[in-house]
Amino acid sequence: MTRPALRLAAGVVALEFAAAVTSFLSATLLPTVAGALDARAHLGLLLAGPTLGLFVALPLAPTVLHRLGPRLTLATGLVMYLGGAAVSATAVSAPVYAAGRFAGGLAGGLLAVFGVSAVIRELDERTRARVVAASSAMWILPAFVGPPGTLALEHAVGWRWALLAPVPIVLAGRFLVAGAAVGAAEEPPPRPVGRTLLVPAGVVVLLASRSPVPVALGAAVALAGVAALMPAGTARLRPGPPAALAAMMLFATGWFGAGGLVTVLFTEGYGTSVARAAVVLSAAPLAWAVTSLAVSGRRVPPPVGLGLAAAGVAVVAASSSYGLGLVAWAVAGAGIGLMYPGLYLRCTPAGGPAAALATAVITAEAFGALLGSAAGGVLASTAGLTPAYAAFAAVLVLAALAATRSAPKPALVSA
Repeated sequence: MTRPALRLAAGVVALEFAAAVTSFLSATLLPTVAGALDARAHLGLLLAGPTLGLFVALPLAPTVLHRLGPRLTLATGLVMYLGGAAVSATAVSAPVYAAGRFAGGLAGGLLAVFGVSAVIRELDERTRARVVAASSAMWILPAFVGPPGTLALEHAVGWRWALLAPVPIVLAGRFLVAGAAVGAAEEPPPRPVGRTLLVPAGVVVLLASRSPVPVALGAAVALAGVAALMPAGTARLRPGPPAALAAMMLFATGWFGAGGLVTVLFTEGYGTSVARAAVVLSAAPLAWAVTSLAVSGRRVPPPVGLGLAAAGVAVVAASSSYGLGLVAWAVAGAGIGLMYPGLYLRCTPAGGPAAALATAVITAEAFGALLGSAAGGVLASTAGLTPAYAAFAAVLVLAALAATRSAPKPALVSA
């Protein structure tokens, strides 16, 4: 591996570690922040900022990258990220805190497209598979030490300084990625962004929804915008990247929808304690990370892993035994670890328009996760947890079926 490629790979892995640290840090500090800002009745406002910022950035990112070029795109994203972090850390009210988080999400979306497009351009398929596997493993340590470490940091320096803890890691990762990306050739102009802005409009409705009708309305509006960001033929499961992206969105809908409710399922459905439910919660990410590392560089067909995940979620839905449910959830996580590197590579083949493919794969996964969380909450409230998990398993089966069409077409060999 060349030195620039090594820097790029190290930067991507560092950024994934920073994302994991940020995720656990934000979740752990949420009660403290809500209390300090007198915002316990407005938790949605505190949580929604990064998501809204991300979905505003994704439709705009290819255009920004094309017009500003790599150097100015990086500088713009970093200024927005640092400014957003400073605003959140010094906020004295919930709206100001949310505004800072929105700016951070906006920068995150812009810089994510910048980084993923660089990976598509600069790294070969085998190296990218190893980077994806190593990135998955970056969630292991934060999952174990993130919450207690965050509480210790808060006790030592206060929640405001604790919020800034991931900043050095993010900056290091971004500059490592930039070293390999700033000299990249410009891409063709992206498609117009007008219709794609339906994505954040629909997301606003989704985030505010608590019943089936507005969830369906928000999803429909956002999907109309998502379709404009996807390659032609995604909805029809055209073989190759279009089918892979459809499978990625279905996977995210089923998997993250199930993951968002797993502690509720085990405490209410299984009647276990919160502590034992937390063990289950950690089992799947750990299995995902370990399995991704174990299969790094090997070609496992994505439908195999998705089928295993669907079976695990179905067993979790049908079982009432804590031990069986724990094992089934871990097996489901292992299935995701088996399929994710291969499916990700099929979504982002080398040689394609890097910024457009980066936007498409980030949008597919992020929007699928949001849709799964919103729809899952409504299903669990109206139909119950068991039907909700049966629906998640069915969506994962659909993802497996879509993934069967995701393999690239074999090249024609002339006689």
